[in-house]
Amino acid sequence: MEIKEFYQTADREYWLEQIQKSDWEAGQFLYQLLKTGKAKEFLGETTRVYLLMDDKKLVAFCTLSEDDDVRDSGLGPWIGFVYTYPEYRGHRYIKNLLDYAYQTAKSDGAKYIYISTGHTGLYEKYRYSFHTMMKDMNGDDSRIYRIEVK
Repeated sequence: MEIKEFYQTADREYWLEQIQKSDWEAGQFLYQLLKTGKAKEFLGETTRVYLLMDDKKLVAFCTLSEDDDVRDSGLGPWIGFVYTYPEYRGHRYIKNLLDYAYQTAKSDGAKYIYISTGHTGLYEKYRYSFHTMMKDMNGDDSRIYRIEVK
């Protein structure tokens, strides 16, 4: 398995089509942001989209960005759009992407990394701790997790 950054791939259209195959509403939103060239406008100029690949198959993806669905929070960076395709679930492949994003954020000088989610019990196994509740861009409650970058 290999991790590549979407904006640095030569075959972006192919990987964009793979993201579009996501069966998750947020995955479709990310697809639209990337397709229309508005991802960096929405998430921040330093946005990275990480793709975990098994040859030409997309296993999982996530973003590392200045913003996420919790807007104007003063927090960041954010790991967002965390998704694993159904046939790859149950193997904790997302750990590879979370670790990769962690190392990038560390190189960038981040003190904490945040994740906004409705899930309980998912990110704790990757050393993230519940931080607070905040409202997302739709006005819904979102659990904010964070990890200290050491």
